[in-house]
Amino acid sequence: MMSVQQVPFFRPDIGESEIGEVVDTLRSGWLTTGPKVRAFEEGFRESVHARYALAVNSCTAGLHLALESLGIGPGDAVLVPTLTFAATAEVVRYLGAIPVLVDCDPVTLNMDLNDAAMKIARLNSGRAPGRLPPHLLVKGMIPVHVAGLMMDVDAVRQFAREFHLWTVDDAAHAYPAAWRQNTGQPWRQCGEGTAAISCFSFYANKTITTGEGGMIVTNDAALAERMRLMALHGLSADAWSRYSGKGSWDYQIIAPGFKYNLTDIAAAIGLHQLARAEEMRTRRELVANRYYELLGDVAEIELPPNPSNRIHSWHLFPIKLRLDRIGIERSEFIRALAQLGVGSSVHWRPLHLHPYYRQTFGWRPDDCPVAAAQWERLVSLPIFSSMTEAEVDHVAAAVRTLCCGRSRAAMTPAAPAN
Repeated sequence: MMSVQQVPFFRPDIGESEIGEVVDTLRSGWLTTGPKVRAFEEGFRESVHARYALAVNSCTAGLHLALESLGIGPGDAVLVPTLTFAATAEVVRYLGAIPVLVDCDPVTLNMDLNDAAMKIARLNSGRAPGRLPPHLLVKGMIPVHVAGLMMDVDAVRQFAREFHLWTVDDAAHAYPAAWRQNTGQPWRQCGEGTAAISCFSFYANKTITTGEGGMIVTNDAALAERMRLMALHGLSADAWSRYSGKGSWDYQIIAPGFKYNLTDIAAAIGLHQLARAEEMRTRRELVANRYYELLGDVAEIELPPNPSNRIHSWHLFPIKLRLDRIGIERSEFIRALAQLGVGSSVHWRPLHLHPYYRQTFGWRPDDCPVAAAQWERLVSLPIFSSMTEAEVDHVAAAVRTLCCGRSRAAMTPAAPAN
């Protein structure tokens, strides 16, 4: 049997500079939160033009700290897109509040603000979806910039102002991403005042990585101070201040906080990933452009949007199968891709279709019908900065093979002739 080229769904782009910085950290004797975390925070803060930045051990931790700092608690409600990862809604539950799940736009897959307004109206009129308590007070919203394509920030701001909501960006996919309303206007980075608080992810498969990790940015001094306090047990002085010779050995517990700090070992990777962030984004953009070139005429799929007033981070490249044309189900398509040596994934099963949200809050498929329909068509193709042209071409060829409706025998490489 001939070997098939294997293209993984993702491959981290780690260079010798990152490796050398980690070795330097190990030799320095300072392994936990210290000087390299502070340098990473400062570099990231500058890159998104924010006033304050706090490095944490995950984007989930960042979202939790953000909601806590904004005073969310039992009896409150927060608008959360149903088409997102578990973390966006679970942090609302951490604090005893209730996520109100919102449908997605069928093209961008981002939160549908019209559906958000309808959900608020239903709550206010006592006709809450599922088993949500009627007359819940919605206090905020957590938009997600799906795949790295930013929402219309002005529309989000206007919506939040109309309904008296704060906004926390789940920007796990959106670094470095930017937005502008019209050509000729300056670009605004995600995190550049686009929300009260923006939270980024540096998980292993994100656009830049620290292995595990995240960053919170804000322009609000009081929110920044509260989040820094709560990120390390609610202590009056963090470990860096106490053990670096710059502060007292003593501390006081101000609040029952959490253990969410990032280590210097992780930040050592992040410092060099940050320096390469735009270079890696550009390389992912080249991959996306190659997909457009090679797959743009394939009628059996829809390619993701790439509007001219966005700088896309290209964390994901989600295609939508036209199931009525392709003749196979999504699961079969993914299995066939794997047979052809292509890794893929799905982002995501909508939250309102998961057992917890169905059983706890009574959500039904038709409460968010667009997301329920779209997710069955979604397949995320490989896109990463170290992807070679040959790998991109192999993925595109595999997709074209499947979309041509060839037999399964044709999908499996034949054994060489004797």
